[in-house]
Amino acid sequence: MLKTNEEEKGFMREQAINAYAQNHAATTSPEKLIEMLYEGLLRFTTLAKRAIEAKDNEAKAKWLSRSSDIFIELIGSLKADGSEMTAYLTGLYIHQIKSLNEANITNSTKELNTIIHVVKVLLETWREETGLELEMA
Repeated sequence: MLKTNEEEKGFMREQAINAYAQNHAATTSPEKLIEMLYEGLLRFTTLAKRAIEAKDNEAKAKWLSRSSDIFIELIGSLKADGSEMTAYLTGLYIHQIKSLNEANITNSTKELNTIIHVVKVLLETWREETGLELEMA
């Protein structure tokens, strides 16, 4: 199947963006990467909420999937040290994934509003603990 010129340009643009993102991630501190993941969660979950409100199932699936992928990445970023904090965050992230699935099944934004609130608190706390909010000023 031959791609149209516009499809080819879109594909090349997406490859360039992915290459930039990979390079940026490789040169960014772990603290900043976690911050970026939380920011991505806020962005994608909000987009999923808008898609549900617009009854756009394709967009909803895309943004919920991306949000779920970020929670999985956050679980993978935790130190396997057996600490209470690791256990708490693992459970919290798993619960958020379940809530994303519930929102997908029910087309309800209630769960997404809760996730957005939780992630805002996590992001604010992360910035306070790592000093990243000082860099933002």
